[in-house]
Amino acid sequence: MVVRRVIFFLLPIIALEKEIEGIEKADRMNNSLTQCPVCQGELTITRLKCESCDTSLEGRFGGGPFSHLSREQTDFLLTFIRCEGKLNRVEVEMGLSYPTLRNKLLEVIRSLGFEPGREEPVEVTDDQRRQVLDDLDSGKITADAAMRMLRGDLSGQSEVE
Repeated sequence: MVVRRVIFFLLPIIALEKEIEGIEKADRMNNSLTQCPVCQGELTITRLKCESCDTSLEGRFGGGPFSHLSREQTDFLLTFIRCEGKLNRVEVEMGLSYPTLRNKLLEVIRSLGFEPGREEPVEVTDDQRRQVLDDLDSGKITADAAMRMLRGDLSGQSEVE
């Protein structure tokens, strides 16, 4: 009698789990169609269709800058955005260490075609250079702040010795 009740209780839960598993599988399939399943070549979107009015467009369409990210990278990026870019919140949500998350972020950045840590050098004008040296001389900023500012990081202007 108890076994029947347990089974009766578990059947809807098992059915729901199978449904969720099917939805997740379909979602993975739809989001990962960037490579040909036969030859692993890059797939191109050639047809778009409006479900509302049945209009179709044919041509060669790009999938956007995020289309080639793996499912894992996309999930990480969505979590990162949901956590407003705060890795400490992502740590809690994903249960991963800061170094692991940092590596995942660098991997996504590289996948998008950027090189992490490479920033365009900021040119410091002669007027800015003179102002920094004057501020250093008058004690308005520290020597470290002056060095950073002369290298192009103008955010250190408020540091006082």
